[in-house]
Amino acid sequence: MQGFGIHAMVWSTVWDYAGAERAIAGAAQHGQDYIEIPLIDLASVDTGHTRALLEKHRLRSVCSLVLPERAWASVRPDAAIEHLTAALDKAKEIGAEALTGVTFGGTNERTGFPPTEGEYDNLTRALGTAAKHAKALGLEFGIEAVNRYESHLINSAEQAVALVERIGLDNVFVHLDTFHMNMEEKGIANGIIAARDHLKCMHMSESDRGTPGYGNIAWDELFGALAAIGFKGLLTLESFVTMQAVMPGDISTWRPVARDVDEVLNNGLSFLRNKAEQYRIFQATARP
Repeated sequence: MQGFGIHAMVWSTVWDYAGAERAIAGAAQHGQDYIEIPLIDLASVDTGHTRALLEKHRLRSVCSLVLPERAWASVRPDAAIEHLTAALDKAKEIGAEALTGVTFGGTNERTGFPPTEGEYDNLTRALGTAAKHAKALGLEFGIEAVNRYESHLINSAEQAVALVERIGLDNVFVHLDTFHMNMEEKGIANGIIAARDHLKCMHMSESDRGTPGYGNIAWDELFGALAAIGFKGLLTLESFVTMQAVMPGDISTWRPVARDVDEVLNNGLSFLRNKAEQYRIFQATARP
């Protein structure tokens, strides 16, 4: 995985026929290499339709998810294995290259206490089993650190690295997100450096989850660190400018994060591409 991506939720939070067509066409129109497809409702994903759209628009893909409460790996590892296995099968059928996201749990999962060794044992077993299935399918498997208000389990790059190394499979990688890093890391550059050996995916999100370049993220520090480690992974714009009605409570977003989708696409994408070119992260020109 290498290049620029965009999260499909910029256009649609529902992966139905109309949402898939709008998001995939939009990502291709804006010169992206990848689209990140949310596997929120596995049963509703028509993999044949999605794969045909990706092939039509010559667009690569990764899939992502957050585990539903019934399948939180920390307390229900067997249910997590079942859910992740089904999601990986869907990702393979779509033609995706990886499954990533909050693969260990939910975005409103907090016990009120620090994580326990037993919880980490459950995560290791569930995600290790899922990652083995991913490897058999030829897929990579990501673990995204999220902030303390969404989960008590994996908040920092250091914690994500520890879990990846505890699982010990070469197709498991760290996925970081600038929105979460802005809260959890002792400097965004330190998080990048901590994850350097395992980092393959970055969510590029502003401090308010709106338009990159219009908030408080230390973008020069971030891109400087990516350049310093020789980052060759995937940079994905993620903005919650479009949300379905059930999402605000899960991610505590109660007001619009940008004026509209066009602001995010026109201003945010050009900002990120210009920064990548400035710091020579990788070839940052738009695809043909």
